[in-house]
Amino acid sequence: MPESARVISVAVSDSVPCPDCGAPAEWHGVQVLLGDDSLRWDTETVCGECGSATAACGTELPGEMRERLLAEHGATELRLGSSVDRVAVMRVLRRSLGLGLGEARAVLDRGYGGTLPEVELLARRLRVVGVGAVAVAGAGR
Repeated sequence: MPESARVISVAVSDSVPCPDCGAPAEWHGVQVLLGDDSLRWDTETVCGECGSATAACGTELPGEMRERLLAEHGATELRLGSSVDRVAVMRVLRRSLGLGLGEARAVLDRGYGGTLPEVELLARRLRVVGVGAVAVAGAGR
């Protein structure tokens, strides 16, 4: 199976107030790195009391959901090989994360952590340009 065909996901569940009746409702959220190397998130809230159900999805992960995923699963760290082309890494960081030159240099020097799907996507993009990179899940716990 080609690396890009592997789907990577992280999920979190919680109890939240129902937006319709206020009773405790089940909330589930997931972030997924799809086989086409795109990120997607989905949430679902279901109230057992009044039957209300809502769903939402998108590509840019909402900050609150990202924080919940990181709290539940810990940060995944990007690890680079011992001898890497710093220019190639900075190009990928700038393009993938929308960073300026100074910001990319700072990330390269201090490291990068995020959700497993986010970091795996970045590692895949780096490997495409010949940089040895891996996503190490739970390293930030």
